[in-house]
Amino acid sequence: MLLLGGKTVVVSGVGPGLGHQVAAACVRDGANVVLGARTEKRLVSAAASLDPGGEVTAQLATDITDEAQCEALAALAVSRFGGIDAVVHVAALDHYMGGLEDADFTQWQQVVDVNLLGTLRMTRACLPALKEHGGSVVMIGTQSSVAAPSQVQQAAYGASKGALVSAMYALARELGPHRIRVNTVQPGWMWGPPVQGYVQYAAQTEGVGEDTVLERLTSRMALPEMATDADVADTAAFLASDRARAITGQSLLVNAGEIMR
Repeated sequence: MLLLGGKTVVVSGVGPGLGHQVAAACVRDGANVVLGARTEKRLVSAAASLDPGGEVTAQLATDITDEAQCEALAALAVSRFGGIDAVVHVAALDHYMGGLEDADFTQWQQVVDVNLLGTLRMTRACLPALKEHGGSVVMIGTQSSVAAPSQVQQAAYGASKGALVSAMYALARELGPHRIRVNTVQPGWMWGPPVQGYVQYAAQTEGVGEDTVLERLTSRMALPEMATDADVADTAAFLASDRARAITGQSLLVNAGEIMR
Protein backbone atom coordinates (compact mmCIF):
# COMPACT_ATOMS: atom_id res chain seq x y z
CA MET A 1 0.00 0.00 0.00
CA LEU A 2 1.36 3.39 -0.98
CA LEU A 3 2.11 5.79 1.88
CA LEU A 4 -0.11 8.52 0.46
CA GLY A 5 -2.34 6.48 -1.81
CA GLY A 6 -5.62 8.26 -2.50
CA LYS A 7 -4.56 11.42 -0.64
CA THR A 8 -4.43 14.97 -1.99
CA VAL A 9 -1.50 17.06 -0.81
CA VAL A 10 -0.98 20.79 -1.34
CA VAL A 11 2.70 21.78 -1.52
CA SER A 12 3.75 25.45 -1.42
CA GLY A 13 7.11 26.74 -2.58
CA VAL A 14 7.74 24.23 -5.36
CA GLY A 15 11.05 25.43 -6.73
CA PRO A 16 14.17 23.56 -7.83
CA GLY A 17 15.15 22.40 -4.33
CA LEU A 18 13.21 21.12 -1.34
CA GLY A 19 9.77 22.02 -2.71
CA HIS A 20 10.37 19.93 -5.81
CA GLN A 21 11.63 17.02 -3.70
CA VAL A 22 8.56 17.16 -1.45
CA ALA A 23 6.25 17.15 -4.45
CA ALA A 24 8.22 14.28 -5.99
CA ALA A 25 8.02 12.24 -2.78
CA CYS A 26 4.27 12.76 -2.57
CA VAL A 27 3.72 11.75 -6.21
CA ARG A 28 5.96 8.70 -5.72
CA ASP A 29 3.97 7.71 -2.64
CA GLY A 30 0.65 7.82 -4.49
CA ALA A 31 -0.77 11.28 -3.78
CA ASN A 32 -2.51 13.77 -5.98
CA VAL A 33 -0.31 16.85 -5.59
CA VAL A 34 -1.32 20.49 -5.99
CA LEU A 35 1.74 22.64 -6.63
CA GLY A 36 2.05 26.27 -5.60
CA ALA A 37 4.88 28.77 -6.12
CA ARG A 38 5.22 32.39 -7.14
CA THR A 39 6.86 31.59 -10.48
CA GLU A 40 4.59 30.03 -13.09
CA LYS A 41 7.52 28.83 -15.20
CA ARG A 42 8.88 26.76 -12.32
CA LEU A 43 5.50 25.22 -11.70
CA VAL A 44 5.02 24.20 -15.31
CA SER A 45 8.51 22.69 -15.38
CA ALA A 46 7.97 20.83 -12.09
CA ALA A 47 4.60 19.44 -13.16
CA ALA A 48 6.01 18.29 -16.51
CA SER A 49 8.87 16.40 -14.85
CA LEU A 50 6.81 14.91 -12.03
CA ASP A 51 3.67 14.03 -13.96
CA PRO A 52 4.07 14.31 -17.75
CA GLY A 53 0.50 13.19 -18.35
CA GLY A 54 -0.96 15.68 -15.91
CA GLU A 55 -3.02 12.97 -14.22
CA VAL A 56 -2.07 13.47 -10.58
CA THR A 57 -0.87 17.08 -10.38
CA ALA A 58 -2.33 20.55 -10.70
CA GLN A 59 -0.56 23.85 -10.30
CA LEU A 60 -1.29 27.52 -9.73
CA ALA A 61 1.03 30.49 -9.28
CA THR A 62 0.62 31.45 -5.64
CA ASP A 63 2.15 34.15 -3.46
CA ILE A 64 1.45 33.14 0.15
CA THR A 65 1.50 36.77 1.27
CA ASP A 66 -1.76 37.18 -0.68
CA GLU A 67 -4.75 35.62 1.07
CA ALA A 68 -6.86 35.44 -2.09
CA GLN A 69 -4.13 33.51 -3.90
CA CYS A 70 -3.87 31.06 -0.99
CA GLU A 71 -7.62 30.51 -1.16
CA ALA A 72 -7.41 29.98 -4.92
CA LEU A 73 -4.76 27.25 -4.51
CA ALA A 74 -6.88 25.46 -1.92
CA ALA A 75 -9.95 25.79 -4.16
CA LEU A 76 -8.00 24.25 -7.05
CA ALA A 77 -7.20 21.20 -4.91
CA VAL A 78 -10.86 20.76 -4.02
CA SER A 79 -12.19 21.30 -7.54
CA ARG A 80 -9.62 19.05 -9.23
CA PHE A 81 -9.27 16.23 -6.69
CA GLY A 82 -12.25 16.57 -4.37
CA GLY A 83 -10.58 17.66 -1.16
CA ILE A 84 -7.37 18.21 0.79
CA ASP A 85 -5.74 15.66 3.07
CA ALA A 86 -2.47 17.44 3.80
CA VAL A 87 -0.61 20.66 3.18
CA VAL A 88 3.17 20.91 3.26
CA HIS A 89 4.55 24.42 3.67
CA VAL A 90 7.89 24.82 1.91
CA ALA A 91 7.51 28.40 0.66
CA ALA A 92 9.89 30.65 2.57
CA LEU A 93 12.02 33.78 2.37
CA ASP A 94 15.47 32.58 3.39
CA HIS A 95 18.01 34.69 1.53
CA TYR A 96 18.08 37.69 3.89
CA MET A 97 21.24 37.40 6.00
CA GLY A 98 22.58 39.30 8.98
CA GLY A 99 22.18 39.82 12.69
CA LEU A 100 20.66 42.45 14.95
CA GLU A 101 23.24 45.24 14.70
CA ASP A 102 22.92 45.56 10.94
CA ALA A 103 19.22 44.65 10.82
CA ASP A 104 16.87 46.28 8.36
CA PHE A 105 13.58 45.71 10.16
CA THR A 106 11.61 46.39 7.00
CA GLN A 107 13.32 43.31 5.59
CA TRP A 108 12.62 41.43 8.82
CA GLN A 109 8.92 42.26 8.45
CA GLN A 110 8.95 40.77 4.95
CA VAL A 111 10.61 37.60 6.25
CA VAL A 112 7.99 37.26 8.99
CA ASP A 113 5.16 38.00 6.53
CA VAL A 114 6.24 35.12 4.32
CA ASN A 115 7.58 32.56 6.76
CA LEU A 116 5.11 32.96 9.62
CA LEU A 117 2.01 34.76 8.38
CA GLY A 118 2.19 33.28 4.87
CA THR A 119 2.23 29.77 6.28
CA LEU A 120 -0.73 30.60 8.50
CA ARG A 121 -2.65 32.16 5.59
CA MET A 122 -2.14 29.04 3.49
CA THR A 123 -3.12 26.81 6.40
CA ARG A 124 -6.31 28.76 7.01
CA ALA A 125 -7.22 28.58 3.33
CA CYS A 126 -6.99 24.77 3.51
CA LEU A 127 -8.92 24.41 6.77
CA PRO A 128 -12.45 24.00 5.38
CA ALA A 129 -11.31 21.06 3.25
CA LEU A 130 -9.09 19.57 5.97
CA LYS A 131 -11.97 19.65 8.44
CA GLU A 132 -14.04 17.39 6.20
CA HIS A 133 -12.11 14.25 7.12
CA GLY A 134 -9.12 15.41 9.18
CA GLY A 135 -5.59 15.53 7.86
CA SER A 136 -2.11 16.90 8.30
CA VAL A 137 -0.32 20.24 8.25
CA VAL A 138 3.44 19.93 7.84
CA MET A 139 5.57 23.02 8.32
CA ILE A 140 9.19 23.26 7.21
CA GLY A 141 11.17 24.95 9.95
CA THR A 142 14.92 25.15 10.45
CA GLN A 143 17.57 24.03 12.88
CA SER A 144 18.60 27.70 12.96
CA SER A 145 15.58 28.44 15.14
CA VAL A 146 17.00 26.33 17.97
CA ALA A 147 20.76 26.63 17.37
CA ALA A 148 22.11 29.56 15.37
CA PRO A 149 24.73 28.46 12.84
CA SER A 150 28.26 29.78 13.26
CA GLN A 151 28.96 29.89 9.52
CA VAL A 152 26.25 32.42 8.57
CA GLN A 153 23.95 34.86 10.35
CA GLN A 154 20.26 34.13 9.79
CA ALA A 155 18.67 36.00 12.67
CA ALA A 156 15.48 37.03 10.85
CA TYR A 157 14.99 33.63 9.25
CA GLY A 158 15.64 31.75 12.48
CA ALA A 159 13.34 34.04 14.48
CA SER A 160 10.50 33.73 11.95
CA LYS A 161 10.75 29.94 11.92
CA GLY A 162 10.96 29.86 15.72
CA ALA A 163 7.71 31.82 15.83
CA LEU A 164 6.23 29.27 13.44
CA VAL A 165 7.06 26.46 15.87
CA SER A 166 5.29 28.38 18.63
CA ALA A 167 2.28 28.76 16.34
CA MET A 168 2.42 25.03 15.65
CA TYR A 169 1.77 24.23 19.30
CA ALA A 170 -1.29 26.47 19.37
CA LEU A 171 -2.61 25.06 16.08
CA ALA A 172 -2.11 21.48 17.21
CA ARG A 173 -4.43 22.18 20.17
CA GLU A 174 -6.92 24.23 18.17
CA LEU A 175 -7.22 21.86 15.24
CA GLY A 176 -6.79 18.56 17.04
CA PRO A 177 -10.54 18.15 17.71
CA HIS A 178 -11.00 18.15 13.92
CA ARG A 179 -8.40 15.37 13.64
CA ILE A 180 -5.99 17.76 11.98
CA ARG A 181 -2.38 17.15 12.97
CA VAL A 182 0.24 19.92 12.90
CA ASN A 183 3.97 19.16 12.91
CA THR A 184 7.26 20.75 11.90
CA VAL A 185 10.29 19.33 10.12
CA GLN A 186 13.45 21.20 11.09
CA PRO A 187 16.28 20.63 8.61
CA GLY A 188 19.88 21.44 9.39
CA TRP A 189 22.40 21.74 6.60
CA MET A 190 20.92 19.69 3.76
CA TRP A 191 22.54 18.92 0.45
CA GLY A 192 20.58 20.65 -2.29
CA PRO A 193 20.86 23.77 -4.46
CA PRO A 194 21.16 26.36 -1.63
CA VAL A 195 23.88 24.49 0.28
CA GLN A 196 25.67 23.55 -2.93
CA GLY A 197 25.74 27.26 -3.76
CA TYR A 198 27.08 28.13 -0.30
CA VAL A 199 29.83 25.50 -0.51
CA GLN A 200 30.91 26.77 -3.93
CA TYR A 201 30.89 30.40 -2.77
CA ALA A 202 32.82 29.66 0.43
CA ALA A 203 35.40 27.62 -1.44
CA GLN A 204 35.99 30.37 -4.00
CA THR A 205 36.09 33.09 -1.35
CA GLU A 206 38.54 31.22 0.89
CA GLY A 207 40.62 29.76 -1.93
CA VAL A 208 40.11 26.19 -0.77
CA GLY A 209 38.52 23.09 -2.26
CA GLU A 210 34.81 22.43 -1.96
CA ASP A 211 35.62 19.22 -0.10
CA THR A 212 37.29 21.29 2.62
CA VAL A 213 34.19 23.41 3.14
CA LEU A 214 31.92 20.38 3.10
CA GLU A 215 34.11 18.56 5.63
CA ARG A 216 33.89 21.59 7.93
CA LEU A 217 30.10 21.37 7.84
CA THR A 218 29.81 17.61 8.27
CA SER A 219 32.53 17.16 10.91
CA ARG A 220 30.14 18.06 13.72
CA MET A 221 27.43 15.63 12.56
CA ALA A 222 26.95 12.23 14.23
CA LEU A 223 26.34 10.59 10.87
CA PRO A 224 29.17 10.85 8.30
CA GLU A 225 26.96 12.26 5.56
CA MET A 226 24.86 15.41 5.35
CA ALA A 227 21.10 14.98 5.01
CA THR A 228 19.70 15.80 1.59
CA ASP A 229 16.63 17.65 0.36
CA ALA A 230 15.18 14.22 -0.43
CA ASP A 231 15.69 13.07 3.18
CA VAL A 232 13.74 16.07 4.45
CA ALA A 233 11.06 15.50 1.83
CA ASP A 234 10.64 11.86 2.90
CA THR A 235 10.13 13.02 6.49
CA ALA A 236 7.49 15.52 5.38
CA ALA A 237 5.70 12.81 3.36
CA PHE A 238 5.65 10.53 6.41
CA LEU A 239 4.15 13.26 8.62
CA ALA A 240 1.54 13.93 5.92
CA SER A 241 0.52 10.27 5.92
CA ASP A 242 -1.78 8.22 8.13
CA ARG A 243 1.26 6.41 9.51
CA ALA A 244 1.80 9.54 11.60
CA ARG A 245 -1.84 9.61 12.74
CA ALA A 246 -0.93 9.90 16.44
CA ILE A 247 1.81 12.52 16.00
CA THR A 248 0.96 16.21 16.45
CA GLY A 249 2.59 19.26 17.95
CA GLN A 250 6.06 17.86 17.33
CA SER A 251 9.26 19.22 15.78
CA LEU A 252 11.61 16.73 14.18
CA LEU A 253 15.22 17.65 13.42
CA VAL A 254 16.54 16.12 10.19
CA ASN A 255 20.19 17.04 10.47
CA ALA A 256 22.38 13.88 10.54
CA GLY A 257 22.70 14.38 14.30
CA GLU A 258 24.47 17.75 14.25
CA ILE A 259 22.21 19.00 17.05
CA MET A 260 20.45 16.53 19.32
CA ARG A 261 17.39 17.38 21.43
